[in-house]
Parts: sequence; C-alpha cells; structure tokens
Amino acid sequence: MPNQPTILVTRRLPDNVLARARRDYDARINLEDKLFDADETIRRAEGCAGLLICSTEKFPAAQLARLPASVKIIATFSVGHEHIDLEAAKKRGLVVTNTPEVLTNSTADIALLLMLGAARRAYEGERLVRTGEWKAWAPTFMLGTDVTGKRLGILGMGRIGQAVARRARGFEMEVHYANRTRLPPALEAGAIFHADANAMLPEIDFLSINSPSTPETYHWLNAERLGLMRKGAIVVNTARGNIVDDAALIAALSSGRLRAVGLDVYEGEPKLNPGYLKLANAFLMPHIGSATEGTRDAMGFRALDNLDDYFGGREPRDRLV
Repeated sequence: MPNQPTILVTRRLPDNVLARARRDYDARINLEDKLFDADETIRRAEGCAGLLICSTEKFPAAQLARLPASVKIIATFSVGHEHIDLEAAKKRGLVVTNTPEVLTNSTADIALLLMLGAARRAYEGERLVRTGEWKAWAPTFMLGTDVTGKRLGILGMGRIGQAVARRARGFEMEVHYANRTRLPPALEAGAIFHADANAMLPEIDFLSINSPSTPETYHWLNAERLGLMRKGAIVVNTARGNIVDDAALIAALSSGRLRAVGLDVYEGEPKLNPGYLKLANAFLMPHIGSATEGTRDAMGFRALDNLDDYFGGREPRDRLV
C-alpha cells in the first residue's frame, strides 16, 4: 500500500506478528535475527519513522542522539524499558511505548515453576534420570521441601506479583508482600502488607522477586538482606537479574543458609555468574517467562497497536514518554 510508514523490526518476531507488520507497514525486518550492534542499528534505521525493538537493543542517551531525524517512535517488545533512556528520549521528542499486561500470566506461571522446581530439586532429579544414576526408590532419596501451606513473600505487587499471589493461594500459601503502596483490599485479597520489605524477610519461606529494575532495586537482595531470611528459605526471580547480588546469593546457597534458588533472569545475561553452574540447588531457566506462542503474539500485537495509534494520530495506550 502507498504511504505506509517505514518501520525497522530489529529482531525476527513471531510469524503472525510479522505478517501484520508487513500488511500495515513498509517493514524492514531482521529475518536472520542477527543481533545488530549500535552502528548497524543506526544504519538500518535511516529513513524509518518508527522502530520495533526488543530488550536486546540498547538505547542509552548517546545512541538515541545518533538516531536519524526521521525516527519518531520506539515501540519495545517488552514490559521492561531499562534498555532505553527515557529521559533522553523525552528530550529528543521521541515517543516510547512498551507491552504491559499481556505477559502477566505466562511470567507468573514461570515463577511457580521455579518455586516448585527449586523446592523439589527438579534439576538434580532430572539429571539423575538422564545420566542413569537413579538406581532405586528409597525413603530418604531426593528429599525436598513442601510448597503447600508455606509463607510466600512477594517483592513488588504489580500485575505479575498479584498473578503469582493468585497461583500461590492454590497451594494454600500464606501470602505476604512488600510494595511502594498498599493495595486496596479487593486486590490485596487477604495478603499481608509490609511497608518495610526488610521486615517481611524473616517471616517468609519463599521470596518471589517481581519488582521493576530501578536504581533503588539494584542489588537489592544483598548479603545483609539474605541474612535476614530464614535458614532454608528459597528465592525465585523472574523480574530482572540486577535486583540480585549474585556473589551474595551464591554464597548463601553454597553455605546452606538458603535451601535453593529458581532463576529465569540474570545480571549480564545471557552470560551469568559461573558460580551458579556449580550449584545443584540452583534451578536455572533461560529467561523464558513470556515464552509461549500466545504471549509472544500478544506482545507483538500490542507493540503494533501502539505504532498504529501513533501513526493514526491517536495517543498510544502504552506510552512511557
């Protein structure tokens, strides 16, 4: 179609999303899914009115300043937006959008998977079966810990935190949470609020990290806070890797202070602290919280909805700046 806005799609998105992008836009698509460096991104953005990016593409202030003047909007295929300097984007007059809400359930599902996998020693058991080391049932073989009836603490009670709480209630868990503000009773649904997250830590058996990555949450789970937790507690992180101090967490797991950890995100991913790889009590997943066909389609459609709004003269529903 004539007069379609030109957009750069920096990664190979799901086929249904690409089909819609091709239909509605003059879409330049990275079909090889090769990660662009900063220079290549700028080169390919020449003449584009919009960018549809992923969290793998970083836009600090210096990179934003290099963007062609033709670029008016960046739609990120993610809820998180720490890969974009929003203040710099605002000063440049760029619109930036994200994709909230649509990955809530899939990410909460992964949090429960990590919780169960860590508590029931899933990595160790699966490895024993695959290597042929499993020889016989025994009364004391592979003893884990119960999830049902335990106390769960949630750091960050936004959409995903609330979805984790709903699932945890199915395991008859007592839900505690720490958040910047207390939820209304209907959303709280009986969960116990802690204005001070440090005060919550000694009360819980499991900690699920669901807070955004901010300067205030950088390495929030450090040696001091791990020391506040109950001996034998379990930590799960599906939010952002830099909320955890890796060295402190690995030390707590190695010493037996923590029973186990379940991680789907890592600081510096896909590289991660090699100390985790040596720990049998670390249940590790490769950042697949939103990795279902339905969720990834929904994320792409949400990003395209925002582009449609902008180019159609409407306010994008998920505008960040």
